[in-house]
Parts: sequence; structure tokens; C-alpha cells
Amino acid sequence: MTEQSYTLEEQLALIQRGTQEILSEEDLVAKLKLNRPLRIKAGFDPTAPDLHLGHTVLINKLKHFQDLGHEIYFLIGDYTAKIGDPSGKNNTRPPLTVEQIKANAETYAEQVFKILDKEKTRVVFNSDWFNDMSAADMIQLASQQTVSRMLERDDFSKRYAAQTPISIHEFLYPLVQGYDSIALKADVELGGTDQTFNLLMGRTLQGRYGQEPQVCITVPILEGLDGVNKMSKSLNNYVAIYDAPGTMYQKILSMPDTLIRRYFEFLSFKPMDDVEGLMAEMEKGRNPQEIKRLLAEELIERFHDADAAANAHKSAGNVLADGELPVDLPEVTLDLEGQDALFITQILNQAGLTKNSSAAKDMIKRGAVKVDGEVVDGGFSLTSGQTVVIQAGKKAYAKVTVG
Repeated sequence: MTEQSYTLEEQLALIQRGTQEILSEEDLVAKLKLNRPLRIKAGFDPTAPDLHLGHTVLINKLKHFQDLGHEIYFLIGDYTAKIGDPSGKNNTRPPLTVEQIKANAETYAEQVFKILDKEKTRVVFNSDWFNDMSAADMIQLASQQTVSRMLERDDFSKRYAAQTPISIHEFLYPLVQGYDSIALKADVELGGTDQTFNLLMGRTLQGRYGQEPQVCITVPILEGLDGVNKMSKSLNNYVAIYDAPGTMYQKILSMPDTLIRRYFEFLSFKPMDDVEGLMAEMEKGRNPQEIKRLLAEELIERFHDADAAANAHKSAGNVLADGELPVDLPEVTLDLEGQDALFITQILNQAGLTKNSSAAKDMIKRGAVKVDGEVVDGGFSLTSGQTVVIQAGKKAYAKVTVG
């Protein structure tokens, strides 16, 4: 089945890693025992043009299945995006325009192939089968479920109880998503915990359409950098796939220590035995920042490259090793403004390397100011035409030119 042979136990262990629920594990074992590539489906509505690490928890699970030799169907819900997924919403979500869907879908595909093997991933669009579906076909699909069953879904029941409007078309969304599994003959469907109802709908519909019901696997919702709320751009607690290497590095090292294990389990591709080893080292006193740095470097290499990972710590604002300079070293040009020279206190203040003249003097007194790598005192000055690299403290750097 695969280039590398995996036992049933090894497959199960990898699939179980970081999952919330498998419905049902018994059915999954039975499918794995068929010893053929399973058809693994995950659907994504192209509702936003960029992804963050929270989105990659699911994509990483697809990668696990791909590594095990199974067939990955990355379904872009260009048709369902026209409906608007009501999952987890307390009001009707507006549908996207065709132009928005197309632009977002292209960006999605580009980003997921930083994780998945493009040559082994089938990207499909559910408009391929729904555009050919007649009104009669859709009515037949709608007849497969009752209103009372739909109202069992948590978000619908809450909205109904609160007398918040629920549009008829929103009831179609779970049915349409479920029909995707029929069209693809999915063996397994993956989704977040907020998608459980929709995933089970696919399992139910497959049985009614004469197919073997799919296994439903949910993955947890990843907390953001605040350690509390769901990772979200609106809460500014996210790490974007497209973040610059230095920015990604800074963000990951800023996360609470309490998130280290979860982030390694859900985001790292290190074997869990290695992860447990790192956690044990941390419990014995290893600096958590060193552990976070390993994760930051792994993720930066995945989404950028090895060189970016090796140099990300040199981004301005990070603590650098002695003699290192930021890769994004700020450049500042200062004007003499009629003076013959600028003294170091003035330079630090005007270049924004210290908060004020008092802080500049204190830093100079402590020997924390270096010019081209050498510590200077308060008598140091620059004249017109000179360019130097100044370091103030552990994090503030600038390439300063006097005009």
C-alpha cells in the first residue's frame, strides 16, 4: 500500500495523534484491514484568503494519512460557499461572490501544498457535481432528513430558542456537505469539532444511498497565542502561514509555556516519542524557550526554507548571540542640523534606540552600547558621512548614517 510498510498499530497510533474523536474507531480498524488506500476527504470553504496554524491542525492530519499511503481529496467547497456555512454561528452567514471564491480557492491551494504532497493530493471542487444537480435532485436530497433532526444541531437549536432567524437554505448546508461524501465515495472525512454534525450527516446519507458509511474524525480547535481563545485573526492571537520568518519566530516564542505540549502534538511532525522526550527535559529544568525555539525552527522551515529557519532569530527585536546582526537591520539617516558632530546620546535618542536621553545615558554608563561591535562611552560622536551599526542593549539595533 505504501513505500514504507506500516503495521495496523502504527497506522492507528499516527491517526489517533491529536484527534478529538473517531466515529467509530471500530469502523476505522475494519477499513484499514482492507489493506487498500482509503479515500480521505476534508472540505474547505474558501471563506478567507489566508490560513493560520489553527487551520493546519486538520491539514497535518491529512498529511499523516498521506504518509500512510492513503488518497487525499482536498475538497474546495466553491458551491457550498455560495450557501454560507452556519456552523458555530449565531446568525446567518452571508454567501461569497464567485470572484471571492475563485481568488480564495487559488490562495488556499497554494498554501496547503506547503504541507501536503501536491503530486499525491487530489484537489476537487463540489461545483463539479452540484452544478449538474437538478431542483428535483436537491428536493430528493432534502427529503433524507427532517426539520426536527436539523434542530438537534447545537447552533440551530440555540438560534431557534432565541427566536433568531434561520433561513431554509442553511438547513441545506449539512445535506450538501454530506452529499460531497457520496460523490467522492469517501472512506474517512476529517473536520474540526464544530463540524461533527455535518460529518455525521455524510455518514448517514452514504448509508441511505447504498454506500459504506464513512468514518468521521474530528480534530481539536487550537488555542491562540493567548492560551485561552481559539486562534483567530480577529483576536490577533494567531500565527499566519505567510508570516515572515522573524515574525513567526517571535510569535511562537511568545506563547505561554502551557501550550508547548499541545502545539508540538498538533503542529510538529516529530515522532511523539521525541516530543515526550522534550517534555521530560523541560520538566527536569530545560529552558522552555529552547523547546519553543525547536518548534519555531521546524515550522519556519516548513513554510519558508531551511535558511530562513536558521536565521529567523536574527530578526530585529530578538535577543541575538554576541556578534550577530538582525537580518532585517533597520537603517536610519540623521541630520547634523548645523552641528559639527552628533554625540552618542543624541544618536541613540534620535534613532529611536532608546526612549529618551536619560535612558540613553544610563545605557551608556552600563556599557550596553556598542558601535560596530565595540563598547563606547559618552564621548563617542559621529560626523557627516559616517555610517555605523549601533546596538543598544540586547534587542535594539540600527544602521545609522549621518548626513
